[in-house]
Amino acid sequence: MLAPESPPMKITIKYFASIREAIGQGSELRETSATNLGTLRDELLSASPAHAGSLARGKSVRMALNQIMSDESAVLVDGCEVAFFPPVTGG
Repeated sequence: MLAPESPPMKITIKYFASIREAIGQGSELRETSATNLGTLRDELLSASPAHAGSLARGKSVRMALNQIMSDESAVLVDGCEVAFFPPVTGG
């Protein structure tokens, strides 16, 4: 027997630096059934060509969940804030 699907969560997604420029927005509210950062990233890849180019699996993308740097296994909860940004280089 299949487990019942969870209802979609409402989350806030923030985009920074070159990702924000490519996507054309700094943030969005989104309903998602993704369970962690990795599945959310995969879901966003199909949102638009700009999302696909900016968040592609071959690109180095940093992620934060509720302002804490996290890896793709971090679990999403309703109302959470997710941020995507390119790695920062110093000089």
